[in-house]
Amino acid sequence: MASFYSNENFPIGVVRRLRELGHDVLTSHEAGKANQRIRDQDVLAYAAELGRTLLTVNRWDFIELHNKSTQHAGIVVCTQNHDVIQQAEQIDKAVTNAETMKGILLRVNRG
Repeated sequence: MASFYSNENFPIGVVRRLRELGHDVLTSHEAGKANQRIRDQDVLAYAAELGRTLLTVNRWDFIELHNKSTQHAGIVVCTQNHDVIQQAEQIDKAVTNAETMKGILLRVNRG
C-alpha cells in the first residue's frame, strides 16, 4: 500500500476511503501544516522528505513543479469529484498499478 501526504485542500472523504483501502495517509492538518500559506514547492519538499506521495486537487501548480523537477516521492493530481468513493478507488488502482511513485506524476480525472 502507498504512503500519502494530502494537501490541505484535498477532500477528507477521499482520505478516509483510502485509509479503509489500506493506504497510509497523513493530512496537512494532522501534520500541523494547514492554514499557514506554505508555498507549493515547500509542500512537495515536505512530502518528499517524509517519503510520501502528495495528493492534491491543485493540479496546475503541482504539474508545473513536476515539470521542473522529478526529485519527489510522487504526485497524484486529481480533478474535483463529489463521488469520494470513486475518486479514492481510482487513486488506489492507479498507485497499485505503478511500480514506483518516486518521481512520477499521476493524473486522476473524474469519471
